[in-house]
Amino acid sequence: MTRFTWICLCTKLMMRKLQELREDIKKMLKADVDKPAEKLDLVDTIQRLGVSCHFQTYIDQILEKVYKADEDSDIFNKFKDNNGDFKASLAEDIGGILSFYEATHFRVHGETILDEAFVFTTTLHKSMATQLSSPLAALAHFKHALYQPLRKGLPRLEANQYMTIYQEDSLHNEVLLTFAKLDFNILQKVHQKELSDITRWWKTLDVENKLPFARDRLVELYFWIMGVYFEPDYGYARRILSKVNAMCSILDDIYDVHGTIEELELFTTETENVSAMHQLPEYMKITYGALLDVYGEIEKDMAFKGKLYRLDYAKDVIKILVIDYFNEAKWCDKKYVPTIEEYLSVALLTSCHLTLAATSFVGMGDVVTQESFEWVLSNPKIVKASAIIGRLMNDIAGHKDEQKRAHVASAVECYLNQHNVSEEEAVKLLRELVEDAWKDIIEEFIKPAAVPMPLLERVLNLTRVIDLLYKEDDCYTNSHLMKRLVAPLLTDPVLL
Repeated sequence: MTRFTWICLCTKLMMRKLQELREDIKKMLKADVDKPAEKLDLVDTIQRLGVSCHFQTYIDQILEKVYKADEDSDIFNKFKDNNGDFKASLAEDIGGILSFYEATHFRVHGETILDEAFVFTTTLHKSMATQLSSPLAALAHFKHALYQPLRKGLPRLEANQYMTIYQEDSLHNEVLLTFAKLDFNILQKVHQKELSDITRWWKTLDVENKLPFARDRLVELYFWIMGVYFEPDYGYARRILSKVNAMCSILDDIYDVHGTIEELELFTTETENVSAMHQLPEYMKITYGALLDVYGEIEKDMAFKGKLYRLDYAKDVIKILVIDYFNEAKWCDKKYVPTIEEYLSVALLTSCHLTLAATSFVGMGDVVTQESFEWVLSNPKIVKASAIIGRLMNDIAGHKDEQKRAHVASAVECYLNQHNVSEEEAVKLLRELVEDAWKDIIEEFIKPAAVPMPLLERVLNLTRVIDLLYKEDDCYTNSHLMKRLVAPLLTDPVLL
């Protein structure tokens, strides 16, 4: 028996076992229980294990019932004493504090009690994290939540982390745990195959030799897009968005690092109206040719699917990106430091969030309509908030290294120059804008949505990726910092 045949056989057996366990879990979700809390615990576990996509209809029905039964928005007041302070006795419930802390990351503008609860639980959380000693898995979970709250975490990474904690719980559900592990390992094989296919495309570009100035980060770029959608149904969407993301990275390095202002002006003109291809330097011809190939692939696929209108929107957002890359390049060339407002009017677009959000819709199914693209191109609040988080976290993490070379002023420098404050104060105020933007995102999920939830989730997941990659450093540029993130998802299978 060949190795390939063995792998196919093992995968087939795993899929059969997965299907059996899936049916068992459906029965659990449909079963009547006396205590709604038990059903909520089941849903919570399924979500934390990263397998909710298999049971979304059942989960939605359960949550809808719970929501209708209790719509009390002042529920957190019961945690306060007669003086209006949060009760000191809350510190005695480790699990409760962890849940309360996680809940505060769903706060929106005007929710004073949750703002107070965030400060209270964060302070208490930090104190407790230094005092806990066992069990080790629970301690790791406690500390991880402080670093990466669940609402801001990538579902696949959080699931990998949670499996370790959950299996040490003496009351864990073996059916759920086994299902989650099998699902994780099967999907990891799918992702590995996708990355292999995209790598073959990347190698045809020969970036290392033909575009040596560009960051060679295909694995990291694919990880980025896995963060946007990891589910098996989105394989085609991942391939398209990964290639576009890779081209955006090359374009960023051309405009930010390598191109002269004269070359950049030619290239920008070329993307708007093909007329001066012969005048471009060789590295730009290679890049432009690769860009045409990617969008040619999209055109062919969309024509076959009867969704050719999506190509026009995909082209529009890449043109917007290139024009604003050039606007930043002109600022840099003139050593111009804009006001923070002027800077953000351009930099929110060069953050790539609009480009990636719109392009993430291209490879999705019928849930996406022409109205969906009109919505995302109108730069709605959730997309703008995502861009604010991405741009400001990127600038805060990387501005010192960027200013060691010729580079457009970052948000930090713009704020310093305009308001004459210290760098520490500027960073503090920019981080407050990031937190405000997170509240905007949460609000978009609470109110009746302008587009279906799967589309809002793409924007949320884009934001989660950025929160992870730029929390303390520029992990994309300094790619060695990403190894600890990439390995659990693309290299290391979960032990069954």
